[in-house]
Amino acid sequence: MADAFIYDHVRTPRGKGKADGSLHEVTPVRLGTQVLEALRDRNGIDTKHVDDVVFGCVSPVGEQGADITRTCVLQAGYAETTAGVQVNRFCASGLEATNMAVAKVMTGEAEMAIGGGVEAMSRVPMGSDGGALMTDPEVTFHNYVVPQGISADLIATKYGFSRDDVDAYAVESHKRASKSWEEGRFKGSVVPVKDLIGEEILSKDETIRPNTDMQTLGSLNPSFQGLGEMMPGFDKVALQRYPEIEKIFHVHTPGNSSGIVDGSAGVLIGNEEMGKKFGMKPRARIRAMASIGSEPTIMLTGPEFVAQKALDRAGMTKDDIDLWELNEAFASVVLRFMQAHDIDHDQINVCGGAIAMGHPLGATGAMILGTVLDELERTGKGTALATLCVGGGMGTATIIERIQ
Repeated sequence: MADAFIYDHVRTPRGKGKADGSLHEVTPVRLGTQVLEALRDRNGIDTKHVDDVVFGCVSPVGEQGADITRTCVLQAGYAETTAGVQVNRFCASGLEATNMAVAKVMTGEAEMAIGGGVEAMSRVPMGSDGGALMTDPEVTFHNYVVPQGISADLIATKYGFSRDDVDAYAVESHKRASKSWEEGRFKGSVVPVKDLIGEEILSKDETIRPNTDMQTLGSLNPSFQGLGEMMPGFDKVALQRYPEIEKIFHVHTPGNSSGIVDGSAGVLIGNEEMGKKFGMKPRARIRAMASIGSEPTIMLTGPEFVAQKALDRAGMTKDDIDLWELNEAFASVVLRFMQAHDIDHDQINVCGGAIAMGHPLGATGAMILGTVLDELERTGKGTALATLCVGGGMGTATIIERIQ
């Protein structure tokens, strides 16, 4: 197996995923196209050497349908020989897509590939693609399927996280994201989104609220209490799977959960020969990758197990990891991960996360991998593990080692 290296990564800023968001006028194809253009132009690559582009997209319908990746490849002016494929592993799609690009390089199927993703949630709402997982009684009944928010509240209840705990985590996410922008930590990787005539529309993540405090968050009502307690109620479904819990406490609100946003990201992967060919210095080597299934009712604990699987594959322990990046789908997901692996908060999501900056479903995995690589370089540290929880009970993880 050949080594696979990260040579570059870029992302768009994340725009509020509503009709009044700054990126609402931008099609998902245009978001993905600008990322591909930036990777090509920043690195001076001849795109006939890019064998494949793999993009995550969680709602691949309408404007995001018909293999949006191939559409973006063509619109970006890449060589017609560059293929494109769309992949959906729910919230981990962007990291799964990057891992697929890595695997192609490692096995020799590709010499250079791009992984990443795109999601325009203001234009193609979450759930637009339907599916049996949440709607078909034949599927939901015996799997005890509940909405993700119920699962997040179940995690908080089972592992002892209070409303104050999850709100305090959210406050810190906004503080860290705001500080990261102020210090210019994202300036090398965020490419401003432009309209059709080249005017800049958005250059900074739109949903960060640096003045967020416990009082503000405390005034918000729980988002999933109604779903949980209505008759017959999803709480009762979850408690059939977890009868040791007497009652689910609903602690998650819009303030301590990931934001709905638009965005795109890309990661340029290649073997050693491609780097030399185009005079690119490798920034990181992929040490290990893994995906895993986990219990589908609690659903969001997959990162705990997939991180260990990736560590085992790399012959590493948690003490060998300098920085951790876990998508902030809900605050309890990160709190449980830190609890399970005994990780200090100073080591994880050090630049803030999706609670502050938002979660463009198909792109987030590639975004957090790029963020933690930038932070390795900024701090001079060596290794990082990026992971995401996944709907339906799964997890995906990637371990990288900075090239010094």
